[in-house]
Amino acid sequence: MRPSMSLIRSVSRVARRGYSSESVPQRKVAVLGAAGGIGQPLALLMKLNPLVSQLSLYDIAGTPGVAADVSHINTRSEVKGYAGEEQLGEALEGCDVVIIPAGVPRKPGMTRDDLFNINAGIVRSLTAAIAKYCPHAIINMISNPVNSTVPIASEVLKKAGVYDEKKLFGVTTLDVVRAKTFYAGKAGIPVAEVNVPVVGGHAGITILPLFSQATPKANLSDDYIKALTKRTQDGGTEVVEAKAGKGSATLSMAYAGALFADACLKGLNGVPDVVECSYVQSSITELPFFASKVRLGKNGVEEVLDLGPLSDFEKEGLEQLKPELKSSIEKGIKFANQKCLPLSGRKAASISQPIADGDSDDNKCAVLFNHLFVSDEWKN
Repeated sequence: MRPSMSLIRSVSRVARRGYSSESVPQRKVAVLGAAGGIGQPLALLMKLNPLVSQLSLYDIAGTPGVAADVSHINTRSEVKGYAGEEQLGEALEGCDVVIIPAGVPRKPGMTRDDLFNINAGIVRSLTAAIAKYCPHAIINMISNPVNSTVPIASEVLKKAGVYDEKKLFGVTTLDVVRAKTFYAGKAGIPVAEVNVPVVGGHAGITILPLFSQATPKANLSDDYIKALTKRTQDGGTEVVEAKAGKGSATLSMAYAGALFADACLKGLNGVPDVVECSYVQSSITELPFFASKVRLGKNGVEEVLDLGPLSDFEKEGLEQLKPELKSSIEKGIKFANQKCLPLSGRKAASISQPIADGDSDDNKCAVLFNHLFVSDEWKN
């Protein structure tokens, strides 16, 4: 049955509201992990973005089908799918923006450290490929734990001699999206009018929404603010529980990832006053990486903005998050500097091969590309 014209017009209006539509330069965007739970809807949303002229979809398997499906949509971008390590370079060459939602779910017999080592190792390997094939691209890191994977990527890029702190972003936009939604619902105001900065990191108590700076201003009690803060911090758990353990926040994360990628593209294209919250290299606290408002431009980060005035509750939250965020950063840097043999030229392990607690880092690195799917364990 043909969809009604009213439905088509409605979707068109949503697309126009969400994305800029003026005449723009040619821009190539890659999604690494495009066959996964976040990657597929993210690929769809990036196909709808008129700022994208080439859309490169990469995963270890399944991407030709995703690319064929998405390519039938009548929007500007040309879509190509790439599968397997041997096609990664081609997928990345010439990219302006690379979005990384790749990772794995926790499997039976795996510890949390095993899971960290695999996801962190995937990020390390993918970042090394970015350093080789598109060293000047803007990187949007979605792979969790973002508090650690961004520092990992920075170390890899430093070793390759191509690190530019202005072009590496941890995507924390989902925290902002949630804070806006929850605040608007409690305040009884249209969510489209709401702005709430979220600072810190992208996990648990490191997520600090600054409701004292929210606009429009609503006279919410301290108890309401505390409850909204807690709900924002636990947003991923809320979704996991609602899905009865069978999934995590894939759709809302894809939406948030598409929003932030759009902001980066607008900045690259010279659109003025593009400001978003993101987890970046920063000097606004004593921590080397921190999420705050960032002005985006043609070179990526144009300016990391100050935190602004904080309420007493927010000041307390800021001090509480620092030790945990510091630990996550240090864990990422330590991992990045561990020895890992190159993947090329070695036989990869089976995707079903269990990873033992005593396995070496080299063996864990050997299974990375067999697990290049979106993580459900790390709760976005």
